[in-house]
Amino acid sequence: MTLRVTLLQRPLAWEDPAANLAAFDAALDPLAGGTDLVVLPEMFTTGFSMDTAGHCEDESGPGVQWLQHSARRLDAAVVGSVMTRAGGRHVNRAWFALPDGRLFHYDKRHLFRMGREHEHFDPGSSRLVVEFRGWRIAPLVCYDLRFPVWSRRSPDFDYDLLLYVANWPARRSFAWQSLLVARAIENQAYVAGVNRTGTDGLGVGYAGHSAVHDFLGATLAGAAEVATSVTAGLDLAALRGFRAGFPAQLDADRFTIS
Repeated sequence: MTLRVTLLQRPLAWEDPAANLAAFDAALDPLAGGTDLVVLPEMFTTGFSMDTAGHCEDESGPGVQWLQHSARRLDAAVVGSVMTRAGGRHVNRAWFALPDGRLFHYDKRHLFRMGREHEHFDPGSSRLVVEFRGWRIAPLVCYDLRFPVWSRRSPDFDYDLLLYVANWPARRSFAWQSLLVARAIENQAYVAGVNRTGTDGLGVGYAGHSAVHDFLGATLAGAAEVATSVTAGLDLAALRGFRAGFPAQLDADRFTIS
């Protein structure tokens, strides 16, 4: 069973949702019928802004509605994070929209202290696995990538594909590329990470290097430091066969997360 995954690597207009949604609309047009899952960067409507008062959306806000509309018109799942106001909290929420209208979400657990994200947002406390077209898919957000315990595949968090949506600065690009490979190898899973390009309103530069890796860490598709989209076909039978023949998970340490 093959899943076609497309990563949309783009610059983001600073705190300008209308411009970003228009740009992504144009980028989605050629993908109709050619993919099963589209992954957008972290805070794809605003860039990595801390202006919760000005740009936090409600749970039925325009960014969320756009994701649902895009999933329907592409007949594909669409994933991306939006700063969201929910239950009196501000969260960096990864929304997972399915073409049948269903909507799931994951709230970023590890808030980026060096960017003062923890002063403006509330952390999430639970992980998510979405079943879609025979695949189990888990979305995480940016800084989560540095914390392997939270990403660890386990009996209560079992997935085939791990997604990371990010605004990961260029000066730490080697870490981004290396940790994506590490998460794939240690979890015996496909890993896809999408990052933005360009420079944000704070002068921070982003180098892209979005990529899809297989369960051995090999790169199936990758992007350089330009605005682009890349698509990779993932083979579920190959993943299951590898896990059956090399069941390293049976020797994994047991732990709990508080």
